[in-house]
Amino acid sequence: MSESHQQPALTRCPGCEEPPASGDLFCGACGYDLSAVPARPDDRPTLAITVPPAAPSAPAPSAAPAVAPTAPHAPDAPAPPVAAVQWPAASETDSSDVPVPVHRATDLPGTDSGGKPLPTASPVRHDDRAVVAEPATVVPPDASGDFALAAPDPRTAEPTPTPAAGTKVCVACRSGRVDPDGYCENCGHAQPRERDHMEQELGSVAAVSDRGLRHHRNEDSFAVSSTALPDGSPAVVAIVCDGVSSASRPDEASAAAASAANEALLESLPRGTHPQQAMHEAIVAASEAVNALAQDPPGSAEHEAHRHQNAPACTLVGAIMAGGLLVVGWVGDSRVYWVPDDRTGPPARLTEDDSWAAQMVAAGLMNEAEAYADERAHAITGWLGADSYELEPHTASFKPDRPGLVVVCTDGLWNYAESAEEMAAAVPPEAHRRPLHGAQVLVGHALDGGGHDNVTVALLPFAVEPQGAGSACTTV
Repeated sequence: MSESHQQPALTRCPGCEEPPASGDLFCGACGYDLSAVPARPDDRPTLAITVPPAAPSAPAPSAAPAVAPTAPHAPDAPAPPVAAVQWPAASETDSSDVPVPVHRATDLPGTDSGGKPLPTASPVRHDDRAVVAEPATVVPPDASGDFALAAPDPRTAEPTPTPAAGTKVCVACRSGRVDPDGYCENCGHAQPRERDHMEQELGSVAAVSDRGLRHHRNEDSFAVSSTALPDGSPAVVAIVCDGVSSASRPDEASAAAASAANEALLESLPRGTHPQQAMHEAIVAASEAVNALAQDPPGSAEHEAHRHQNAPACTLVGAIMAGGLLVVGWVGDSRVYWVPDDRTGPPARLTEDDSWAAQMVAAGLMNEAEAYADERAHAITGWLGADSYELEPHTASFKPDRPGLVVVCTDGLWNYAESAEEMAAAVPPEAHRRPLHGAQVLVGHALDGGGHDNVTVALLPFAVEPQGAGSACTTV
């Protein structure tokens, strides 16, 4: 707690040497401010604390104070002589001949009045908004003795303007408008790229795609849609594509393939094309769309011809639910799983990978455990792209006799739930009623497992009346 000191009385004005009247704050002659503390005169030195010489024969009485009080002196009385204290010179080394350490004020952490460490640095704002001073509010201290910050008064807070319709809203503050550079104009938060995380729900089909935790971009893509057959019955479509990272522009390849396959199905199914034939034609259309990416644009330079050596490529897997049939088609190592609503029934994997491991198992050279433990296991042997081998689309048709869930996914998911039993265990029980939620849970399952790859999954609930008959299957 600070102390206040009384100003000494002045006998003469320091400015004009005229004697001031008692109680004057300013000199009547020259206007000098008499309240200012005058400089101490040379003949009034500060009294120093004297150290009496040691006297072994006559020790000082224990009751005597160590420092005797000094009586005030009259203004004109001379100051008594004071003996200066002779302090011994400090040694440059300690008792062990080691240089004496020099301590700075910042070497030891300070504490506040409550004994807590002082902050090392003041908080720094990373935006351009000035801190607006709020009116002082008395807030009682909390249990630690510190005063908590007062909550802003909603009656005085300025409302955040609502962005116009069609304007992209910040994912952080949920109120600011996103500028063309991808930053929020309100809080400055950088916005995620559109393909880093995508979700779509369309009636009874839903899909989610995520960049994952290791890749710098999302090279997966998907398309979900619905249409009607000539008899008016519904047809639901889900296409999932995975860009080949070792190829150029894999993100463009997957987007082009998913869009082309989806458009082909929406055109052929309403015309009455059989769903399995429609799936085959859709895969061919997707392949042509990816091949077109490798063609040089008009007017390109000759030095860009090397782009053919590493053409864009991707895999594709799709499913169609139409007329009581489940039709799947694929090229590559993306998969389709069947998970019955009654979990007492067995789940199943409906596709076979175009991969090195699958070929080893099919040829009887390795069992499945040995093949997938090999470092070449995920090397694909079939894909869409200008530099692929002869295109061989795979299609299969099923007629389930009980309701279930169709899981269409890339290897970013099934790497963490490879077998049909593991995939069924990862699917939440209510996924057939809430497909979007189920897809979100499955993507979270892959991210919790490490998220080493892009993750994309589409869920299609398949509803049929139980008939007690076995399912029919046709594979091409």
